[in-house]
Amino acid sequence: MKKRIFSLILTIFLIFSLGIGVNAYEISTFEVPAKSAALYSLDTGELIYGKNIDEKVYPASMTQIMAAVVIMDKVSDLEGFTVTMTESAYKKNLGTGVPQLQLKIGETLNGKDALAAMLVSSAGDAIYSYCEAVAGSVEAFVELMNKKAQELGLGGTHYTDPIGLHSEQNYTTVRDIVTLTEYAINKYPVFAEITGKSRYTMKATNMRNERTIVTTNYMIDSNTNYFYAYCTGTKTGKTDEAGRCLTATAQYKGYRYIAVLMGCPNETETRFQTAREMFRWAFNNFEYKAVLDISVPVTEMTVRLSTDYDYVSLYPEKQLTSILPKEADNSTLIIKPKLNGETVDAPVKKGDILGTADVVYAETVIGTVNLVAGNSIEANGFLVFFDFIRKILISTAFKIISIIAIIIIIAVVGYIIVINSSGKKKRRKMKYIPYDEEKELLKKEKMKQKRKKAGRPEYNNEENGGFDEE
Repeated sequence: MKKRIFSLILTIFLIFSLGIGVNAYEISTFEVPAKSAALYSLDTGELIYGKNIDEKVYPASMTQIMAAVVIMDKVSDLEGFTVTMTESAYKKNLGTGVPQLQLKIGETLNGKDALAAMLVSSAGDAIYSYCEAVAGSVEAFVELMNKKAQELGLGGTHYTDPIGLHSEQNYTTVRDIVTLTEYAINKYPVFAEITGKSRYTMKATNMRNERTIVTTNYMIDSNTNYFYAYCTGTKTGKTDEAGRCLTATAQYKGYRYIAVLMGCPNETETRFQTAREMFRWAFNNFEYKAVLDISVPVTEMTVRLSTDYDYVSLYPEKQLTSILPKEADNSTLIIKPKLNGETVDAPVKKGDILGTADVVYAETVIGTVNLVAGNSIEANGFLVFFDFIRKILISTAFKIISIIAIIIIIAVVGYIIVINSSGKKKRRKMKYIPYDEEKELLKKEKMKQKRKKAGRPEYNNEENGGFDEE
């Protein structure tokens, strides 16, 4: 269980952290005769030198690094695992032109020896046998290789076979090779162990006595003119189309690098000499430098809603260490803050992330760190309240509600005006009959006299104007 958790964490770390930064420097002291190349720090994850690192290249036998990764992912006990040479693997291997162990059909190796045959001497018969033992068929194994490439984020890589036979569809990039090799080194110590051996003695099999295989990486072989004492691995490759290729690691005084050279000339053996010069160049000219002091503020940020402070100082969240030329110092570095905003509202807590800062050397960003508040700041209650009201008044929702209210008011006023206007028009159409008070009094008096003569009593009849109708 612990191993699975570690594997998951490591895989996630690699996927998110191996976006290789292009902190590349020019090499002026020697030529790099490769189509594509890189020199990468295993310590800081920085690219020290890069040449066409994202261009398509053919990996040749360096394809077997991915084959080894798939095997190590699937086989937990290499010593206890067995690999048997089958007739189908034997036939598939015929005519490939790759190095062989000369395995016989039915011959069985233990898993670690078969892996060493692959990584040390690129033995094709051992590779095909291993593919069938792990996945059932070579084709199914290649599917696992491509799936693993996707998991590791190798966007410029695709495989058609586990050996590295030339195909337009069997390709990769220098960036992807660096990512893959670092993954193999960090996750599987056995990978570094095997690729660091110039000689590997295989145990006796059911058909053959023990035998010793010799590395194709001359940089770790003291019997060659290309030996480099600080080289620690890893793999070579060569086809007519791919040229001579090399992935090598080296370590000196605590500094560790990966060098990748792809498409070196087939006519001359320059890859080992070039890789050695690249390592020497890095070891002699670069060193770790602490480029940010966490006790010194980078910038400050205006604070709102507080009566105690007008601004807060921002500090690097952590120390930044980078591989830089030895002559570089703080005077040659430029720090470019990128704040989350022009201001920050209180309350602020010490350690709150309020921005980032890019550290630039020679017009190249060599690292980025978070900027955090150097102290805590309390908010003022009255300022917070009035700011709340202000935010409501300038909010989009309030503006929309205000507009709707104005529209409703305008509509109501307009409706009232229309109704009043309509009522006036109706009143104008009524006929006006003027009232003559003198005539009415005379008429009433006549009616009284008439009633008196008739002997009828007097009373008010409000409904007919105070007199009876005849």
